[in-house]
Amino acid sequence: MSTFSPRAEDIERRWWVVDATDISLGRLASRVAVLLRGKHKPIFAPHMDTGDHVIIVNAERVAITGNKRQDKVKTWYSGYPGGGKSINWERLMAKRPERVVELAVKGMLPRTKLGRQLARKLKVYAGAQHPHEAQQPVPYALPERRRELRTEV
Repeated sequence: MSTFSPRAEDIERRWWVVDATDISLGRLASRVAVLLRGKHKPIFAPHMDTGDHVIIVNAERVAITGNKRQDKVKTWYSGYPGGGKSINWERLMAKRPERVVELAVKGMLPRTKLGRQLARKLKVYAGAQHPHEAQQPVPYALPERRRELRTEV
């Protein structure tokens, strides 16, 4: 028996809409990375792009737990002497909340040409509106984790 490798015509792409309201950023990013990668499909192949397109709305309402809003810092370098810059997530959420979600999802994708190809299928919007109605996206319900209160006697 030989190993199955999907061909381009075997891959069926779908469009998903994910509402980020009150969902932990890490949980959101990990589920979206699975959708982008195609790991939820039976034809998944690690060397191919078998994933779907994902639209994330309400990025400004994503939950960032702990002290990460104040403590976590995004740094980058322009390439020039003295060109190091940084911004903490609280200011970045106020300025460009969609960038915070993009960075979290891209951090969970491979750091290769395949990862960059997958990241292009991610669309993030700060508000509830998006311009992709023509693609007929389907709402994706993220599995919620319920905390049960334990009462010990």
